[in-house]
Amino acid sequence: MSDIFPVTIYHNPDCGTSRNTLAMIEAAGYAPAIVDYRQTGWTRPLLADLLSAMKATPRDLLREKGTPAAELGLLDPGVSEEAILDAMVAHPILVNRPIVVTPRGAALCRPSERVLALLDKVPEHFVKEDGEVVRG
Repeated sequence: MSDIFPVTIYHNPDCGTSRNTLAMIEAAGYAPAIVDYRQTGWTRPLLADLLSAMKATPRDLLREKGTPAAELGLLDPGVSEEAILDAMVAHPILVNRPIVVTPRGAALCRPSERVLALLDKVPEHFVKEDGEVVRG
């Protein structure tokens, strides 16, 4: 990680979008801090800070696919943001990924190209896992 332009990615190595985002960061010349949130988990203060930086709500980051969101009743529109936040701390996989933080801000990088706006240098071109070419 560079102290001049630090990059942190909250990463799930099993996710293609997360892998593409990490690869774009590295192709731009950064050595990011990589946090496998499934292993480290989330804390309420960290999630609150990330949500604030992204101007997002817990519901905005709630991942439905491949998670227990439905079983936990979190998809009901009446569920409070606090309840979703509590569930995210208890079940880290409920947080959508990847989230990238740089001096330019924080964002959920779906699609992975969203990371380019957070970097001060970008790769000229990048080929995603599915063969799609992204120009910087």
